[in-house]
Amino acid sequence: MIQFLLKGILRDARRSRLPIIIISIGVFLTVVMTTFMSGVIGDMLDMTAKFQTGHVKVMTRAYADNADLLPNDLAILEVDELITELEQTYPKMEWAERIRFGGLVDVPDEQGETREQGPASAQAVDLFSPNSKEVDRLNIRKSMVTGDIPSQPGDILLSDDFAKKLGLSIGDKMTFFGSTMDGSMTFKNFRMSGTLRFGTAALDRGSVILDISDARQMLDMEDAIGELLGYASNGTYDDNRAVEIANEFNAKRSGSDDEFAPIMFAMRDMNDMGAMIDYTKAMTGLMAFIFVFAMSIVLWNTGLLGGLRRYREFGIRLAMGEEKRHIYKTLIYEALLIGALGSIIGTILGLAVAWPLQEFGLDFSSMTQNVGMMLPAVYKAKITATAFFIGFIPGVFSMVFGNALSGIGIYKRKTAQLFKELEV
Repeated sequence: MIQFLLKGILRDARRSRLPIIIISIGVFLTVVMTTFMSGVIGDMLDMTAKFQTGHVKVMTRAYADNADLLPNDLAILEVDELITELEQTYPKMEWAERIRFGGLVDVPDEQGETREQGPASAQAVDLFSPNSKEVDRLNIRKSMVTGDIPSQPGDILLSDDFAKKLGLSIGDKMTFFGSTMDGSMTFKNFRMSGTLRFGTAALDRGSVILDISDARQMLDMEDAIGELLGYASNGTYDDNRAVEIANEFNAKRSGSDDEFAPIMFAMRDMNDMGAMIDYTKAMTGLMAFIFVFAMSIVLWNTGLLGGLRRYREFGIRLAMGEEKRHIYKTLIYEALLIGALGSIIGTILGLAVAWPLQEFGLDFSSMTQNVGMMLPAVYKAKITATAFFIGFIPGVFSMVFGNALSGIGIYKRKTAQLFKELEV
C-alpha cells in the first residue's frame, strides 16, 4: 500500500506539490537557523577558551586568588613534571603553557631616544615547537595582516592597530619593559616580525604575542608558567567532562595547605563562564524550540487545510463502500510520506547552505570593532548530529498531526450527510 500511495503522491502534483514545497521551506529554515545559532554560541565560548580559560586551567592557589592581576610571582614551578603527570593521567587532553603579563613598549628613534611608547598586554605561547598547536588554536596564521609568524628568538607580533599607533613597520626594533617573576625591573629588545588583527577590540587594542621561551628569559621564569590550559583533543568543550577532570585533579591535592600547590578549574568556574554556559544552553534550546514550534504550527495548518480540501474525494470513496478506517489510515500514511519527502528535501537544502556557513561564516567585524567583550569577528554555523533530524519534527509530525485532525472531522460524519454536502 505504501508503494501505491507513493505513486499517487508523485503523479498527482496538484495534491502533493504545494505541501512538499511548504514543508521543504519550513525544514530548510529550521535546519539553517538551528545550525547557525549553535555555531554562533559555540564560537563565543570557543574563543574565550582559546585565548583565556582553556577547557580547564591549572594555576597555583595563590595565583587563582589574584588571577585578574596576572601575578607571575605566584606562578607554577617545575611545570615539566606537572605536564608529564597530566599527560599520563588524561591522555585525551592537550596542554598549552601560557604566560600573560603587561608592560610598556618603547620605540626608539634614529638616535636611540624614545619616539613612541604604549602600554601592552602580552601573551606568551609556544610558537617554535614543531608539535605545538598554538598557532592554529589562536588562529594566528589567518589573522596575520602583514609580515610573518615569529620563527626565531627575539621576534614578536603586535596587533595591527597597536603597531600603527606606534608607527612601527616590519623589521623595526622596540624594547619591552616589564617586571620579572621576582618583582625586579626587566627589559628586552624585540623585532616586529608581523602584525595581526583578530577583529575583536579586546584583542586588537594593545596585544603582543611572543614565544614562551623569550618570555621566560625576560621574566626569569625558567621551568615556570603562569597558567596551564587544557583542551580536549577533539577540540569540543564538554562541560560535564571538564568538571569531572577538575574535581578529580583537585581531590588528589585536597589535603595540602600549600598556597603554591596547583589547582584546576573547569571553564565554567572562571570569569563567570558558568552562568554564560548555562544561559547559552538554555537560549539555544529555547530558540530552537520556538522556531520548531512556529514551523510546526505553519505545517500543521498546511496538513489541516490539505485534508479539508479533500471532502469530495472522501465522499466519493465512502459512497463507493470504502471503510472509514481505511480512508483515515491512508490519509495518515500519505501525510507521513509527504512529510518525509519534504523533510528530506528541506534537510538536504538546509545542510547545503549550512556547510558554507560553517566553513566561511558571516563577517560581523564592522559591528564589533568597539565592543570590549571577546567576541569572534566571523560567525559560523555548526553542523551537528541534531541538524540531520531536527527538521523532521515540524516536517513529519506536524503534517501527520494536521491531517489526523482534519481526518477526524470527516471520520465522524455520516456517509449520507457528507455526500449530500458535496452535491451543494
